[in-house]
Amino acid sequence: MGCAALTKGRGLDCNRSSGGVRYLYFSVYDDISAYAYSSATGTSEQMIDTINFNSHSIYRYTVPRGSTTIDEAITGDSIAGSIYYTPVVSMVLNKITKDMQEQMKLLGATQVRIFAQLNEQHTATGNDVIVCLGMVNGMSLNAGTIDSGAGFGDRNGYTLTWDGLESIPFPMLEDVGAGAAYFSNSGITGLTSIITE
Repeated sequence: MGCAALTKGRGLDCNRSSGGVRYLYFSVYDDISAYAYSSATGTSEQMIDTINFNSHSIYRYTVPRGSTTIDEAITGDSIAGSIYYTPVVSMVLNKITKDMQEQMKLLGATQVRIFAQLNEQHTATGNDVIVCLGMVNGMSLNAGTIDSGAGFGDRNGYTLTWDGLESIPFPMLEDVGAGAAYFSNSGITGLTSIITE
């Protein structure tokens, strides 16, 4: 007998959804003092409804449309009886600047939690879905490039990649009321500000 019971099946969902990432929000890993998963539907570990940011800010990066990705590899071993998840965030930013050079250096030295605001929307409210990557063990900047193309019209900028290692799939942040500000959930406490530039 298995050690866990399935709770739901799934039918064919509507075939209209949107991919892509709109914003990435970075929180220093040690700044979050506590978070908890929603128990509104039992013992779900896939919806975070409370986060204490412990009087710290988060930092929002706007990314070019169609450029930035999140994904999560699932690795299991039947013989060892193990399974784990590897979240990866690949962020693209255009234009090399002295300010971003400094921020990239700081991001590379800091373990972070990353919140990705997707183009996908919650059906009930129309708000964007926000997923949480590295909530348990954090994410680290482990790869990337700073590049400038050869041609006059070529891109110059950054491609930066964070990865992590988690025991459960990345969860979602609990939705807010229709039209409400993101991160204004009643369970979000101690968030000083969202730094946008």
